Amino acid sequence: MSRFALTVKCPSRRGIVAAVSSFLAENECNITDSHQFDDMETGHFFMRVSFASEGGTDMADLAAAFSPVAETFRMEHAFHDAASRMKVLIMVSRFGHCLNDLLYRWRIGALPIDIVGVVSNHLAYQKVVVNHDIPFHYINVTKANKPQAEARQMEIIEETGAELVVLARYMQVLSDEMCTRMSGRIINIHHSFLPSFKGANPYKQAFERGVKLIGATSHYVTADLDEGPIIEQDIVRVTHAQSPSDYVSLGRDVESLVLSRAIHAHIHHRVFLNGTKTVVFPASPGSYASERMG
Repeated sequence: MSRFALTVKCPSRRGIVAAVSSFLAENECNITDSHQFDDMETGHFFMRVSFASEGGTDMADLAAAFSPVAETFRMEHAFHDAASRMKVLIMVSRFGHCLNDLLYRWRIGALPIDIVGVVSNHLAYQKVVVNHDIPFHYINVTKANKPQAEARQMEIIEETGAELVVLARYMQVLSDEMCTRMSGRIINIHHSFLPSFKGANPYKQAFERGVKLIGATSHYVTADLDEGPIIEQDIVRVTHAQSPSDYVSLGRDVESLVLSRAIHAHIHHRVFLNGTKTVVFPASPGSYASERMG
């Protein structure tokens, strides 16, 4: 029995849920999970439905048959095969905690993706990546060669068919052109001290100011540095008795956790862009046994 998900975004109006559920029932599909949200401020309606095709209808035929419903409600919509794994390209610099965490979750099946390569402007993690039988691409980035380096990155994205790029502490600013071209397809992670503690050693700055909460934010990358639509956040509490190195260690843990959750939400099509923010639906039952990772 094939399992699919249908994602919908459209102007809000009466009858959308009824139309979707009726269509699926008429096509011998059984709904296993459904979430919807009506944004009264923007006038947009969002919906994600998981279902099983009990009649054996394939995804292409379902999509074709759904067209009249989509046209009636002016829907942006897509059908997704639950068995399909998203192709993901990871980019990393000197800090490897997020990369190592993602590789581990991928290896044990907690993060069902196909990692098509790792790009880095340093060689520190080449052996780790190659030992996982994943292609490693070293691209040195300088002020002088940045356009050429970014062009090579885009070539790798196209060659590998990467559907998502993950900046796992990749410490280079992407150009506005690349951000626009890859809109909604690049996820970043950073500490949540911005904009209070910018620059070098943010955890040391936080320690010196007596911060009591350390957090991390994962978001889509836009031309506005570190200000893209937020997908996932979390925090961990610290006390006066902890050292700057404790802050760094705890910060790395929460960064890894938040990034993996954001990726999981994206690859299961649970995230909808809604202007400068996002709508993120909960995980479907059974889709992620390790949703509360860490």
